[in-house]
Amino acid sequence: MKARIREIIARTVELPGGIDGLSDTSDLYEAGMTSFASVQLMLALEEAFDIEFPERMLNRRLFSSVSSIAAALDELSTEHVGG
Repeated sequence: MKARIREIIARTVELPGGIDGLSDTSDLYEAGMTSFASVQLMLALEEAFDIEFPERMLNRRLFSSVSSIAAALDELSTEHVGG
């Protein structure tokens, strides 16, 4: 899943150094992601994973790293299966 998230980030967010040099826990905002780009990323993730982020999850922390995005997607897929 993290590889797919990285692909989506690579084509959605213009990071000065690119995504390849960042670890899964690197802060995407510190790497150059803007608030606007985070909205674009959210929409791309929703489309790619066929999910919708609930309002309670829409915060800067969720989109701050590959790991935090993967954790949120795991949580949403668990809720979807269980709910």
